[in-house]
Amino acid sequence: MALNRYSQRIEALRSLMRERGWDAVILGGGDPHASEYPAPRWKQVEWLTGFTGEAGDVVVTMDHAGLWTDTRYFIQADRQLAGTGVELHKTRVPEQVLIPEWLAGRTPRTGRGVTQSSCPANAGHLYTVAFDGLCQSVGFVDQLRQAFDGEVRLVSEPDLLSVLWTDRPPVPETPIYTLPDHVTGESRARKLAWLRGWLKEHGLDAILLTALDEIAWLLNIRAGDVEYNPVAISYLLVTEDRACWYVRKEPSQDGIPDLEDVTVKDYAAIAQDLLHFSGRLCLDSASLNYHLRSLTAGDPVFCPSPVPLRKAVKNPVEIEGMVRRHIEDGVAMEKYLFWLESQFGQTDERTAADRLQAFRAEIDGYRGDSFETISAWGPGAALPHYVTPKTDAPQIEAHGLYLVDSGGQYLGGTTDITRTVPCGPCTELEREDYTLVLKGHIALSMAVFPAGTPGCRIDALAREPLWRCRRNFGHGTGHGVGSFLGVHEGPQDVRQNLNPQPLVPGMVVSVEPGIYREGQHGVRHENLVLVQDLGTNEFGSWLGFEPLTLCHYDTSILVRDLLNREETDWLNAYNERVYQTLSPRLPAEIAVWLREKTKAL
Repeated sequence: MALNRYSQRIEALRSLMRERGWDAVILGGGDPHASEYPAPRWKQVEWLTGFTGEAGDVVVTMDHAGLWTDTRYFIQADRQLAGTGVELHKTRVPEQVLIPEWLAGRTPRTGRGVTQSSCPANAGHLYTVAFDGLCQSVGFVDQLRQAFDGEVRLVSEPDLLSVLWTDRPPVPETPIYTLPDHVTGESRARKLAWLRGWLKEHGLDAILLTALDEIAWLLNIRAGDVEYNPVAISYLLVTEDRACWYVRKEPSQDGIPDLEDVTVKDYAAIAQDLLHFSGRLCLDSASLNYHLRSLTAGDPVFCPSPVPLRKAVKNPVEIEGMVRRHIEDGVAMEKYLFWLESQFGQTDERTAADRLQAFRAEIDGYRGDSFETISAWGPGAALPHYVTPKTDAPQIEAHGLYLVDSGGQYLGGTTDITRTVPCGPCTELEREDYTLVLKGHIALSMAVFPAGTPGCRIDALAREPLWRCRRNFGHGTGHGVGSFLGVHEGPQDVRQNLNPQPLVPGMVVSVEPGIYREGQHGVRHENLVLVQDLGTNEFGSWLGFEPLTLCHYDTSILVRDLLNREETDWLNAYNERVYQTLSPRLPAEIAVWLREKTKAL
């Protein structure tokens, strides 16, 4: 049987492995900055295997090729890996075996327990694992060493695939612009002063920021180097008296701002500067790539960057911007849903996604979508991160369920919303799933909890209605959201993983339970909410959620007997708030339609 192009690429990689004496190659799905969404240059997993999911790592040995990804992408991976010879390895499941343990468990060993190379070019030597050191974190490489008990030869080969990937895209360079203080709520000078105070408090001389969203937030800059993420590919070294920004733009180049309190250097200059740096340097292993670590002089201090938590707690100006942008985004969503209702059976998933983007583009300050719109009818919605086909997209038929998960990037705010829409007659199972997921959404939205509570302790509130019916979903229930930054940000989340980070007033998180039935349908209901202070009494301080997202929930297919009085009251109040807030901003015809959609149960 003829090899497809991905099988051919894997065989070409194996030829390179034989030449170099490598027993295994690991390719990560990220970039040199541990970004969730890498620029095209670093989509190495997609180039090698055809898998387009946002989370996936590949291991190639002489006799095996495997992709490790989580529950969001199992169905997608099965389809995209067909015919490539790549085997799916599932993560975030009880029986998971992660890459370090899997690889160590397959390697040949001598009588002394030492791992032995199986590559002819490396016969008689330690088992050799090669990886792109620019795209692997320090933490992951440490896990590899531990899995092999140190008996392994690790080879860091930056841009490993470039010798095979001859038309590899370049490192992106897009214009950079600054945000004024009335948008950010805090000047760059104040943020740098805060960070320097943190360094002094912890006895440190400098910190290297490598995560792109942290740099964009601290410098109050934005760019378009990564699709859907308004960031610039760069590093930032902050000392007591200097801030050096390593970026692929010269100060004289059109499109880069003049930052009077920041020294701009070439992106590649970070390597030499790290080699010659002396002092107590703070590095965050969560976003630091292994190659940079190998260049760092002395003995750096590894600790989490303080920027993510500071960035996650929005200041009053950012909160006001998020509130305003969610109102405008809600208007776009209601216009879209009104249009969509007249198109069932006459339009397809791609046309619908494009129409939604057009409604958002009418908003002043729109800077693009915050992620690729998931526009999925019926079976497509059973994939939590469904990729809508660019051409020949399925029709949105006049029955069943349609799921749209989308968001916008605006000057002053980021949105993320999912609505599941009945397109006509629905089965009893569709109605039941729709109602149970909404019950979970309402339960978490109404949550009241003590200050200091992390999201992992309230995740079960959104799952309990599903669990009672022996149903569940595999992804997290909530993630943090930036202010005109990443649609996914930490350190907070709401999921079953044991993340100890407490929820703090001013944080924005999503509430998005779901259910997915392969080949049938998917349901997800998502709002963004603001963590709010609910006051203090003799039992402590209390927090809760205030919805930011404003867009009605369709009540026409609810199984009413499954909702209790408190849930019905919340739903009525939410839909009424949507109507009262948005109807004055909508065309008269759509306002009348929305009044009907938001009638009390």
